[in-house]
Amino acid sequence: MPGCFITLEGIEGVGKSTNLAAMAEQLRRANLSVVVTREPGGTPLAEELRRVVLHAGEPLSETAELLLMFAARSIHVEQLIRPALARGDWVLCDRFTDATRAYQGGGRGQAAARIETLAEWVHDDVQPDLTVLLDAPVEVALARTRGRGSEDRFERETHAFFERVRASYLAQARREPGRFVVVDATASLEEVQKQLAIHVEKLILNHMNKSP
Repeated sequence: MPGCFITLEGIEGVGKSTNLAAMAEQLRRANLSVVVTREPGGTPLAEELRRVVLHAGEPLSETAELLLMFAARSIHVEQLIRPALARGDWVLCDRFTDATRAYQGGGRGQAAARIETLAEWVHDDVQPDLTVLLDAPVEVALARTRGRGSEDRFERETHAFFERVRASYLAQARREPGRFVVVDATASLEEVQKQLAIHVEKLILNHMNKSP
């Protein structure tokens, strides 16, 4: 059977990297083949586009930013995600198109219709089976990012920008309750990972029940 596609979303400071690693370990313990990746990025060329988006040496228009995100995503889907799923691997991805809807849509104000047209063009046949939204108030999340070192273009954004991004994420979760699960990222790490494990285990069982 094809594998499953799990995405992890949320604003900066909600603990995506730490929890993605825990989810990957859970899947490996279930004897599943796991590919862990991220967006923008995931392949050498897509990582180059990530560098441009996050650390552009000149002003980057909102339209250019959106197109670069989808250019990187197209490479990522074609070269890594789609082949991995076809092999039966489970793909865990730090951000996907929901992040574009939140950051470039909610944050930057790009039209939803424009984003959806690009999404359909780039990956209409590749959609997450499960999206985990790690949610925390903006002031809490951003406080955790302090002291990390040099900031990228997004980490330097305003509090109001991240409020719009968070609101967009939560609106997406309300629209698609069958795909999204929202986990309180202000809880203890133990509690967050307990909740994640429950949702991942449920997906594993559902996938096994579909096996021929």
